[in-house]
Amino acid sequence: MALINTRNNKPTMLSSKTLADAASWYCVFVLVALVLLTIFRDNFNDQIVNHANFRAIQLSSRPCDEIYVVGEGETLNTISDKCSDPFIVENNPHIHDPDDVFPGLVIMITPSLHS
Repeated sequence: MALINTRNNKPTMLSSKTLADAASWYCVFVLVALVLLTIFRDNFNDQIVNHANFRAIQLSSRPCDEIYVVGEGETLNTISDKCSDPFIVENNPHIHDPDDVFPGLVIMITPSLHS
């Protein structure tokens, strides 16, 4: 049993049933909070995945013009496959290292006629 002061400052005893009720309400509150957090976390993760898919669709749908600006996440291999230009490095002498490609890099595309 626990002691608690009331309004008139007389100590009174709390029964174990009262403490058990308070503890069970606390547990219910925590359980509901965890369920809500899990639901919102799953929705947030779905939004992140949808945004990533949107970026991938954006990159794959970009046209292959003669002048091409490298986008985020693109490599020379992916651009070569997408634009059917196997000679990107040879046609762009300003690319010294094919592994050092960054977003915003401007390259010239010459699509092959066999696509």
